Amino acid sequence: MKWFWHLHTINSHHRLVRKYCFKIGLYRQGIFHDMSKYSLTEFSAGSKYYLGYKSPNFAERNDIGYSTAWMHHKGRNKHHFEYWTDYVSEGGGRMEGVKMPNRYVAEMICDRIAASRTYNKEKYTTAAPLEYFEKSKDRQLMHTDTEQLVRRLLVMIKEKGEEETLRYIKKELLGKKKRE
Repeated sequence: MKWFWHLHTINSHHRLVRKYCFKIGLYRQGIFHDMSKYSLTEFSAGSKYYLGYKSPNFAERNDIGYSTAWMHHKGRNKHHFEYWTDYVSEGGGRMEGVKMPNRYVAEMICDRIAASRTYNKEKYTTAAPLEYFEKSKDRQLMHTDTEQLVRRLLVMIKEKGEEETLRYIKKELLGKKKRE
């Protein structure tokens, strides 16, 4: 039955991301967000390690030492900063973050809100996406400009709310004008 609850979680998360992406004018990204979660690689691992209160990737990582689902996922979804890493041309094999395009930063913000709402349920507050971001230790490969923008937007959500932040993202970050 874990597969059913995992599917329910994916679908609920996807509906929220789609709603937020549509509000900021990213219709295509809202529709196709996280479609790789339905692939055999990600869905089977997600079903096996389903927790309900956080990503099954944590449980898979604890069990086998890494997450096959996450490695598959991050390489196919441009709203994850891990997608935007590359070797430095003169860095002796060192990897670093590449600055993310604003449209994918915007989708990342929608994803963070939706994930926080999905996993926190009735305990969700507008501070939750920022709190998750701040406790994450895996940002060392995020480009500095991207990290600063993401933090600024998550602080804005905490202080001014989702609606005002989404309006700002649509108008200022993405430059989308309201239709007359």
